[in-house]
Parts: sequence; structure tokens; C-alpha cells
Amino acid sequence: MSDTPFGFGLPPEEPEDGDDGKKKGGQGGEQGPANPFGFGSGAGGPAGAGGADNPFAAMFGSLNPNDLGAAFQQLGQMLSYEGGPVNWDMAKDIARQTVARGTADGTKDESVGPADRAAVQEAVRLADLWLDGVTSLPSGSGTAVAWSRAEWVEATLPVWKDLVDPVAERVGSAMGDVLPEEMQAMAGPLLGMMRSMGGAMFGTQIGQALGVLAGEVVGSTDIGLPLGPAGKAALLPVNIAALGSGLGVPKDEVRLYLALREAAHQRLFSHVPWLRSHLFGAVEGYARGIKVDTAKLEDAVGQLDPTHPEQLQEALQQGMFQPEDTPEQKAALARLETALALVEGWVDAVVHAAAKPHLPSADALRETLRRRRASGGPAEQTFATLIGLELRPRRLRDASRLWASLTDARGVDGRDGLWEHPDMLPTAEDLDDPDGFVHREQLDFSELDKMLGEAAGGEERAEGSDDRDDREDRKDDERGDGEK
Repeated sequence: MSDTPFGFGLPPEEPEDGDDGKKKGGQGGEQGPANPFGFGSGAGGPAGAGGADNPFAAMFGSLNPNDLGAAFQQLGQMLSYEGGPVNWDMAKDIARQTVARGTADGTKDESVGPADRAAVQEAVRLADLWLDGVTSLPSGSGTAVAWSRAEWVEATLPVWKDLVDPVAERVGSAMGDVLPEEMQAMAGPLLGMMRSMGGAMFGTQIGQALGVLAGEVVGSTDIGLPLGPAGKAALLPVNIAALGSGLGVPKDEVRLYLALREAAHQRLFSHVPWLRSHLFGAVEGYARGIKVDTAKLEDAVGQLDPTHPEQLQEALQQGMFQPEDTPEQKAALARLETALALVEGWVDAVVHAAAKPHLPSADALRETLRRRRASGGPAEQTFATLIGLELRPRRLRDASRLWASLTDARGVDGRDGLWEHPDMLPTAEDLDDPDGFVHREQLDFSELDKMLGEAAGGEERAEGSDDRDDREDRKDDERGDGEK
């Protein structure tokens, strides 16, 4: 990763031949970029070496005549974009291209065959059967589907839009704000180009991140958020096979354990109606407090080279996002981390209880998934890249222990009853003192409702009594008038 802000000023790596290399590259040195937009010949660089001599090589590779039309079409798409803050068409195309290239270990995407689809449906059906005995929340998996990596990209893209667009909008506004105020009125075409480039910047980065993530996720809830359609449990057979290949565990057990996790997430998101909005609201609340480093952005815009769009994707990886150091921002982060830990901890505890009696490898699979989740992996990097946020349940083990203790102390119904309202859930402080929370006297909301009802009834009776007194007073007045 380049130390240069956004990676626009220098190549990703310093040339091995020092100053001579810098002169050949046409950038760097004390004089700055001699040809900031890269058109025309370089300052002595070998022909066809990319850079200034081949301005599109960085984006399209060597300009094979057969690729020339596609090259100009993609560049035209990037510069003519007039949509929202993210060029989502470009993001989807790049994600699909990244998926098609396969993962670093050589695993290629493939269409899901009938055998894999049937195996996933059977695993989810059996997982729901086992979960019925360890949670009071009913099944939330209306359907069970097996996705390819490309299908995962298509199915989760709408949710990524909701998560990323607010931050991208602020970055787009910041790109216009870095121009001097007196220039903004005269810089309409330039601002339009900057918006297009900003949309392409986000679209390229998001597309690559989602393409990489699609090569590693095993379902629709890996990151603790429901990325797929509601009520649809989804697993990716090709990634499940890759995950299980080095574990020494039978493939059927790996698939079934992951089906348990997916089905458990679906129960929470389907039958805790406020949970989805609570989690997404926590992400959005945190994102609202992120500020853009306008100094780095201004430096990047000053060195903007439209012929090197591959460098634009580095913009989101160079410390552009900075969380506000305010009590509100810290509270938003704590709320999000606690919510993620509680979701993942509940799933971990419930799945372990369901799997332990049936799967010999339950303990080993649990530890593997815990480490994979706690270390962040692709999900953490994706969110850190896209919105400056690490979706890591840092207190997963603490939350899992708390849910297990609640099961022992209050039973399954008492434990799951805490999901009825967000105010009933454990807090970050409760994760510090789980025993104190577990044995704390429970609030009986039914008694509270009864008290409120009695109070309301008392007020009605009092109002009725007042009305009767008023009527009696009026009658006495009338009798007195008659006697007179």
C-alpha cells in the first residue's frame, strides 16, 4: 500500500533503479509530474511499457487491437456516469469479473448443480429440526437456496447499496468542496468529471472488494448482517468445499454446521422484527460520524490522472476516513460492536447446543468459525475499505458465555425472551459482568403493563366520579332555584 495519499502521485512501488527510474516514469522527483494526465510520450520510457506511453495500459493491460473497443467503452462508461455517488453498474461488472478470475488458491466459480442444491436444502431442513430443540424462536427459513459466487454478488448488491451510498455521498460532496469557492461556480464541467470519477472510484473499489468477498463467504449472514432476501437461507457449496478442505472433517458435517449457523441467523432476523433496522441503524449512525480527510482528498484531486483509474481504487485505502472523536461517535461504535457481539454470541451458543449431540466435530468447527469471525477476514477488510468500519464482533466469546449462562439460569424461553425489545438486551457493561446480568432480578413487563392498565382504569374511574359529582351539583343547584 502506497504511503502517498490515495496513490495518485507515485507508482505503487518505487522503481528499483532509484532516481533514474523516477525520471523514466515521468513522475516523482523534485519537479513533480511533468505530464500530469499521462497523454503523449513519456520522458524516455520504453515504448509500450505502460504509463504515459500507453495511457490505458494500467486499466486494460496491453492494448491488443481486439480489446480497443472494450477499452474505450469502459473509459466512456466511467466518464459519462451521471448517477448516484457510486457507479453500481461498474461495481457489479467488476465484481463479476473478479469472481470469474477465481480465488488466489485457483478455485473457480461454478454453477450449482442439482445434487448440491438438494444437499443444501436437506442440510437446512435438518438444521432447523435440531434448532427447534434449543431455541424458542421458530424457523425463519422459508426457502433454502444454493448460490454460486456470482449469484451471491447479484443477491446481496441491494443491501450493499444501502450500506455504502451514505458514505459515498459525503465523499462526493467533499470532492467538490476541495475547490476554492470562487472556482466552484465556474467549474461545472470539472465538477461533473470529478463526480463521475468519484462514482467510478467507489464502483471499482466496491466491485473488487465484493468479488474477493464472494470467493470466501459461505452464506448470506457471514458478517452478522442479513445481506440476502428475508427468509431465504443461502449457502455457497463451492466455498464450503474450500473451507472444509483443510479441516480433516467430513464434508457433510461442515455443510450441516454452516447450515445451522445460517438457519440460526435467519430465525433471529425473521422473528425479532426490530433487529434488522437496529443493526443497519447502528452502522448508519456510526457512518454519519465519519469525516473525510479533505487535505488528502485535495492533494489527490490536484494530482488526478484520469488515465490511471486503477490508482483511484487506492483512494479508499489511504486513511481517507477518520471517525469523529466525539461522545456520540464513540457511543455509536459501542452500540454497533455490542449488537454484533450479541447476535454472533447467540448464534454461537445456540448452534453449539444444537450440534454438540449430533456432530463429532462440533467443537473443532466451532473454534474454526470463532477464529475466522474474530480475526475479521474478508468481511472486516471489506467494510474497513468501503465505509471505514470494522465489523468485527470483538466480544464474541464474552457474549457466547453470557447467552449460555442465561440458558442455564432462565431456560431457553427466558433467554430468547430478551429479544422482545432492544432495551432488554445486555449492554457492553453486562458483557463485563455477565454473572451480574444473569442473576439480576428480571423486569416483569407483564406486571408493568398491568400496573399501567390499573392506573389508566383508575384515572377513568376518577374522571367518572368527577362527572357524577358535577351532575349532582347541577341537580342541587336546580332544586335550589326551584324552591326559590
